[in-house]
Amino acid sequence: MHILRLNCDDKPGIVAAVATCLSNNKCNIEESAQFNDHLSGQFYMRVVFTPMEDGCLDAFQKRFTDIAKDFLMSWQICNADTPLKTLLLVSRHDHCLNDLLYRWRTNHLAIDITGIASNHEDCRQLAENHNLPFHYLPIEKGQKKQQEEKIRDIIKDTGTELIVLARYMQILSEDFCRDYQGKVINIHHSFLPGFKGARPYHQAYERGVKIIGATAHFATADLDEGPIISQSVVPVDHSHTPQKMQSLGRDTESGVLADAIGKYAQRRIFLNGKRTIIL
Repeated sequence: MHILRLNCDDKPGIVAAVATCLSNNKCNIEESAQFNDHLSGQFYMRVVFTPMEDGCLDAFQKRFTDIAKDFLMSWQICNADTPLKTLLLVSRHDHCLNDLLYRWRTNHLAIDITGIASNHEDCRQLAENHNLPFHYLPIEKGQKKQQEEKIRDIIKDTGTELIVLARYMQILSEDFCRDYQGKVINIHHSFLPGFKGARPYHQAYERGVKIIGATAHFATADLDEGPIISQSVVPVDHSHTPQKMQSLGRDTESGVLADAIGKYAQRRIFLNGKRTIIL
């Protein structure tokens, strides 16, 4: 199967043109979703299709190029059966990493983990237990740029398509965020906007909150302000200690991050300014 993604200015005839081109070139539509954003005037579409004969895919791509020009589309075709090359960045907290490794090992996430990079040694054994490359990249004072260059080298050498901050407790530089825009997913230990800084669960406890949550979003130069991909909340009450909240929070973070990665791997996410469109 293959996935066609496209977006362009909304106008009549887009869906008909896509469906007709697929049909005429003997490609069967398995799944289709579209959205017309009235605020921006942009149209988004995702189609999963299967070529029914040899040569059908090439014939479709050749004909669709003309259609895309007519509608001024941005578009791409991905092989739905090819796992997404993904680099995991982590610091010391390993709950999200553990969860992702389990889902990867049991084929519940369509990703190919290219390695695990960390500014601490804590997760080395976990990586080695899964026969994955572990890159220890400590950050010396005044050497942040050099450390990021090493991450860039890993991304380039492995052909990484997605970078996941699985509780990587470092702020990425503005240059890094710009160069990998829409390719870096972060998990935040709050239902954004929320309690920032150190000891968030203690802050929540002291304020007597009734829900805690987690937010997966694209990393941008504006800390914790990137386009949101997935969120979830858990109800709490006065009986929940900070430790109980932290335990619930870790489970929530793990689930939300996995959900965001799954959507990205299935090519469901479109960026629309500061928002995401998920089909």
